[in-house]
Amino acid sequence: MRGIGAVVAAAAIGTASFASINAASSGEDLRSQLTFIAPAAAGGGWDAVAREMQQAQRANGIVNNTQVVNMPGAGGTIALGNLSVLEGDPSNILVGGTGLLAATIQYDSATTLDDVNPLALAVDEYDVIVVPEDSPYESLDDLVAAWKENPGAVPWTGGGSFDQLVITELALEAGIDPVDMTYISSDGGGEATQALLNGTAKASASGYPDSVDQIESGRLRPLALVAPEPVEEIDIPTARELGYDVTLSNWRILLGPPGVTEEQVDEQREIVMETLDTPEWAAAEERYSWTEHVLTGQELEDFLEEENTRIAELYEEMGQ
Repeated sequence: MRGIGAVVAAAAIGTASFASINAASSGEDLRSQLTFIAPAAAGGGWDAVAREMQQAQRANGIVNNTQVVNMPGAGGTIALGNLSVLEGDPSNILVGGTGLLAATIQYDSATTLDDVNPLALAVDEYDVIVVPEDSPYESLDDLVAAWKENPGAVPWTGGGSFDQLVITELALEAGIDPVDMTYISSDGGGEATQALLNGTAKASASGYPDSVDQIESGRLRPLALVAPEPVEEIDIPTARELGYDVTLSNWRILLGPPGVTEEQVDEQREIVMETLDTPEWAAAEERYSWTEHVLTGQELEDFLEEENTRIAELYEEMGQ
């Protein structure tokens, strides 16, 4: 898969989605027209961020005409590559996150976050470690004990590459070589839940919003929330509280294209910050169980550098 991000991104230029971005964005007045690019299909986390921002901007008159374009593929690197081609056009903003950063490493993408303009980190979404309701594992310690005894005999699943990184970090904390573990890839949280319920997998890490309905219905048993500190609205102990320092979060970021002026970048960032300060966005945070985590400027650059190092090391531990 190495290099696939660059190859597919180049091939995608000229498609209907890419053409629609150019047609919808003049780049002359950001308050007149703005396009959010979601680097995944409709219905996922990146798409939710883009559409909630669209609604917040419409409700508060922040931008006259906000559009959302979906551009899925290769973990988001297709859209990232296309954003870099929109050089000098500030009327496009890409939604990204931990998974996008991970994909640039996993696929050795020719375009990375260093090639675009990080505008602002917005929120964190946390994974939850769950097992089926009838699982013999009553606690995270129970699960880890069985896992350590025979790493390959406790198959895990997750809704995407980010979830696999979380499981890898837990394995390292538990003293398990990630190369020895069994991971069953699922396409989204719903498929991961089915793998648990039909017995294909014994445990899962997936986004809390993807799992909360099954937890509340009693079909899944939550063992730990993967968060740096307890979340008031979520009555699940953190992995760190239980003795496992696993804190990787699925953060969401807004990115602008390269080649724009400093004044245009400032205006893009101001529009994003105004959107994050609306009651509609606050309602979206509550609805999706997002935790506010706003970073800009040097703090954001330092954060991204640390996350890049952390995720690259996890891939090395996985043997990838």
